[in-house]
Amino acid sequence: MDGYTRLCVWLARSCRILSVVGMVALLAAVAFQVFGRHVLNDTPTWAESLSLLLVLYVTMLGAAVGVRDGTHIGFESILLLVPEARRRPLLLLIHALVLVFGILMAWNCTILAESVHAYKIPNLGLSEGWKYTPALIAGILIAIFSIEHMIAVLRNKKVESAWL
Repeated sequence: MDGYTRLCVWLARSCRILSVVGMVALLAAVAFQVFGRHVLNDTPTWAESLSLLLVLYVTMLGAAVGVRDGTHIGFESILLLVPEARRRPLLLLIHALVLVFGILMAWNCTILAESVHAYKIPNLGLSEGWKYTPALIAGILIAIFSIEHMIAVLRNKKVESAWL
């Protein structure tokens, strides 16, 4: 396994761990919100805003890992209909399109985060830019993982799942 692949495996595993931690925090925030509403009769207003923010992080990190591990919805099914000789160029095209998507997603989310950074998320006091940060990170990761896939196609190898 070369250095780039090791980096990608480490990134994917780190994202998975952060997603699990985020999911636990999300469940705790929602449970606290329900407890506050139904038991204390005093809804903690910050819990809903925090839950919405955590959903963005968990979803975007999971989506990036899905791109690396090939568990996302893909165009590969059409490759079954294509002759073997034409599959490799089409695979490269697919991964190049995903790479462009990741770059554009990161770029545009950077612009969005900068445009709203002065505004605050109600009840949390954090910048609204934090809502766009998960998609920015996911875009960068998607681009990195797409490059890994393209290298693997050129080497006639397959990207192995990062699952432990």
